Amino acid sequence: MKQLTTDELMEIIRDCAGEGEPVEATDRPEDLEFAVLGYDSLALLETLSRLERVFGVAIEDDEFARAKTPAQLTTLVNRLLAESS
Repeated sequence: MKQLTTDELMEIIRDCAGEGEPVEATDRPEDLEFAVLGYDSLALLETLSRLERVFGVAIEDDEFARAKTPAQLTTLVNRLLAESS
């Protein structure tokens, strides 16, 4: 079963919405909120659509809204993948 990595997620976000805001080298971008990373709701909706297409999962709006960081969104997608297999 394919799992989403945080690096893959960040590639998808950049592909959908661009580079975002620069972060300090000491920061772990996967633990920063999307807003801090410079991604707005439109960028995240584009990312949601891509994740659903690529991974074949249906992500509920309320669950997606609770995922505030890349790490949380990665965990959500991987949980849905595990539940669907």
